[in-house]
Amino acid sequence: MNRARFLRILLCTGAVSLFLAPASVTAAGQASASKPWDEHVLTRDFEFSDLAKADKETIDELIAFGQRLFEGKFTRADGVGRPEATQAIVPTKRRRPVPQMFQRLPGLDANACASCHNEPVIGGAGSFTANVFVSEGFESADFDTTDPQFSNERGTNALQGAGLIELLAREMTADLRAQRAEAAAKARATGSEVSAALETKGVSFGTITVKPDGTIDVSQLEGIDYDLTLRPFGQKGVFASLRQFSVNALNHHHGIQAVERFGSQWTGSNDFDGDEHPDELSPGQVSAIVAWQATLPAPTRKTALPDVWAEAAAIGEATFTEIGCAACHKPALPLESLVFQDPNPFENAGTLRPSDVEAPIRIDLGTLEWVKTLPKDEEGRTLVPLFGDLKRHRIADAARETLGNELLGQRFVARDVFITAELWGIGSTAPYGHRGDITDLGDIIEAHGGEATDARKAYSALPDEDKENVIAFLRSLEIAE
Repeated sequence: MNRARFLRILLCTGAVSLFLAPASVTAAGQASASKPWDEHVLTRDFEFSDLAKADKETIDELIAFGQRLFEGKFTRADGVGRPEATQAIVPTKRRRPVPQMFQRLPGLDANACASCHNEPVIGGAGSFTANVFVSEGFESADFDTTDPQFSNERGTNALQGAGLIELLAREMTADLRAQRAEAAAKARATGSEVSAALETKGVSFGTITVKPDGTIDVSQLEGIDYDLTLRPFGQKGVFASLRQFSVNALNHHHGIQAVERFGSQWTGSNDFDGDEHPDELSPGQVSAIVAWQATLPAPTRKTALPDVWAEAAAIGEATFTEIGCAACHKPALPLESLVFQDPNPFENAGTLRPSDVEAPIRIDLGTLEWVKTLPKDEEGRTLVPLFGDLKRHRIADAARETLGNELLGQRFVARDVFITAELWGIGSTAPYGHRGDITDLGDIIEAHGGEATDARKAYSALPDEDKENVIAFLRSLEIAE
């Protein structure tokens, strides 16, 4: 492996070829890394072009190093800090120098991913004390206040099963775009407007109308962006991939900048954040942290339950469906392919894309023992038991404001709209809600409004025993320790 981190990735933009600047481990860093007391986390690199044709042993090394990056506590020697840059998704300079490295509100607010993602295991959720503060997203004000005019407070989501979630989103995106293309072709051929209902894996995303000239009326779309890309990560459903999520989070929380977003290709500088550490995180290193997250085992169900709990959970699961909760929290979605490709084929500019590399990394999740235990449908597709639909919904209204009382939108998503939370693992991830400030499962159900009003009213009308059965069912969905 090339420990000097020299990485060249050909970026095809028309007839112009651009090269990402290399991320470098200094000689001092290499010397220190050989000592048992070394504090560095970024102690090695992977040549991306090698990973695309790597054998299983090398992919296993990549995943293992990704775990080190997730758990390791980044240091100044790794490039921690962003004195001249904000937390924004788009590289944005601060209006004034940062007074101190760690500020808790606009960040830095952690020096390890596992500082927040740690309950009940590394990669899991986080307690209320681990909440973060996020701005609108694209640009970021320099704020040092909890005033909701400047930021939204967010709890920590669990990452277990995230690789399967991303694969589902990719297949659903491809389905929806194919339906759009079919409608456009029909409109051109007939010379008439064509309306098409968009649905994939049993989830409806509304309707589009295509005119013969190719213009598309998207006013009847539901729960997805106009580009028909499912973005399953983040509580508002705004990140399409673990790679994008990781690049954003590493800058926001740790001040570690990925070359593919903050390097000279996009910013004209190899030290955009002004911390005197150029080219801090290479594409190969980002792929390591992505690979580890993508292979995290999916949540399961509690086993060896006492008879009284097992009976209550079975009744509660049936009641959960009967009262309408499963309309959004769908018990399972079918997955065609288990091959995880990095980078994501639907990635945005500013994050590594397939066109930026000769070939992507491919990890067959189907070889993992925990994936082999998942059920299959009659067509042989893997059933992913997420209890979700990867769709955004309005879940607050005037009668129930708790889940929509923010003042800032995020990535053009309305304040009262959130992606359906996957409930697998919910028995291990208290407290609840996007701020992690609701302590009881019954309370979070009662907080639902908007599109969830009918289901919430049905739950509210249940006898106490039936409500307890629903809670027994939800508490049986766990992240295994």
